Amino acid sequence: MSSNKTNPTPAKTAKQSARVTKQPAQPKSQQPRLYERFHWTQRIAHVLLLTSFTLLGITGLPQKFPLVGWAQAMITFFGGIEKTRLIHHISAVVLMFLAIYHILDIGYKIFVRRTSLSMLPTMKDIKDALQAFLYNLGFGRARPQMGRYTFEEKAEYWALIWGTVIMGITGFMMWNPIFTSKLLPGATIPAAKAAHGGEALLAVLAIVVWHMYGVHIKTFNKAMWTGKQTEAEMLHEHPLELADIKAGLAERSVDAGRLRKRKMVYFPIAFVLAAVMLFGVYGFVIGEKTAITTILPIASPVAVYVPQTPTPMPTSLPTATSAAGASDALTWDATVRPLFQEECGMCHGAALASNGLSFATYADTLKGAKNGAVIVPGKADTSKIIMIQSAGNHPGQLSPEELAKVKDWISKGAPEN
Repeated sequence: MSSNKTNPTPAKTAKQSARVTKQPAQPKSQQPRLYERFHWTQRIAHVLLLTSFTLLGITGLPQKFPLVGWAQAMITFFGGIEKTRLIHHISAVVLMFLAIYHILDIGYKIFVRRTSLSMLPTMKDIKDALQAFLYNLGFGRARPQMGRYTFEEKAEYWALIWGTVIMGITGFMMWNPIFTSKLLPGATIPAAKAAHGGEALLAVLAIVVWHMYGVHIKTFNKAMWTGKQTEAEMLHEHPLELADIKAGLAERSVDAGRLRKRKMVYFPIAFVLAAVMLFGVYGFVIGEKTAITTILPIASPVAVYVPQTPTPMPTSLPTATSAAGASDALTWDATVRPLFQEECGMCHGAALASNGLSFATYADTLKGAKNGAVIVPGKADTSKIIMIQSAGNHPGQLSPEELAKVKDWISKGAPEN
């Protein structure tokens, strides 16, 4: 009996070894500690910002380069220029709502919570940027030690703030040109268009090149999605903040009584500010309706009116003089120039002509765009302007009657006067 207790059977030994293998490889006490970096409200705001920014980019850039093939394909994908503009405007309104929320949230953190202004640039950020630059080139001994926000994160944040302000001001000027022209010279409208498109292009390139590489490719930082970072990640990117957390200096103690008093002061002010800003967004959106609605080409021919009774008296035949006068009327000065100014002047005026194509003068029109002439006198079918307009769905689409006049004018040699 005693030998059975001291010498376990092979079956018991196998069961005991199986229990050992089933034990967790790493106890909970040794699992990496996580530090909260972003609140869930900040993560939701980031998703909304990502969505609105992406939609603004993919609907705005095709409108900046309307004659390029990929831009026309994207406009067709969105269902035409009108729907593309609608998506762009809705995304802009979402961005304005996010800006209002961010302003109120910052006010709450500063006035009520007394949060430190860790996103403000300091001289240390300049030193950190220089040290990181030297370290990446191999001339520095160590990476810079940074706190809550690195100099890269601060640069991206303030670039976003600056870009939002520029896009908001220029977007308002283009959305409400009549009101703008009452306060400022008319030349500010095309200037706003240039600034709006240039800032948009710069913002998209910054996100694709800088942000995508620094956040998603180089380190694949998931903090904005999970809200947390491991101790190793904090030690690598934010060692000074990690030291403050361990020393108990990261969070300030807030007196409940004082906190309640500050809330009672801040919430009425925030409510008034929110109402004023929302009213401004409302006026921004519905203040004016100046966009020219694009008329699609007529799919089926219009029925011609034919009187039921014959004409009692035959009409006189046209004389040679009247025929010559009708032909002479189809010239640049008499017909084509006023037509182009009315339908195409917004994108192809004297200033800021899209793709270098200007219809301001007869010489500019025949000169064409950067990639060549768009009008070949005497050859309407091979002229690029006829091919683009015949395809339809152009931002400045001519009606069938207007297109027929332009085609007839080119066929007759595109006379000036």
